[in-house]
Amino acid sequence: MCGRCPSCHKGKMFDGYLTLAPACNVCGLNYDFADSGDGPAIFVMLFTGFIIVGAALYVEAVYQPPYWVHALAWGTAALILPLLLLRSFKGVLIALQFRNKAEEGKLVSDR
Repeated sequence: MCGRCPSCHKGKMFDGYLTLAPACNVCGLNYDFADSGDGPAIFVMLFTGFIIVGAALYVEAVYQPPYWVHALAWGTAALILPLLLLRSFKGVLIALQFRNKAEEGKLVSDR
């Protein structure tokens, strides 16, 4: 979740905000195995949607604010929350790929 190498836990996993480094700068682990695909985005959308919809329903039931308050509060949350979570979710999925030695799926006939 901190963006560290899944092998040594010291080196950087990311070059930029979401750009994966070619290799760990401490232990030299090559990140060619890492392909998180759309997984982080899907998990972030599900998680953020659950939080925002639940909070909006709660606020509406308890406080009944005007609609512009909902639009301002939840629109802002819908922009900020995914940006905060996406890098962490991507790091976790790549670390899980490393830990479980995940590989591309192969058919029995291709072995």
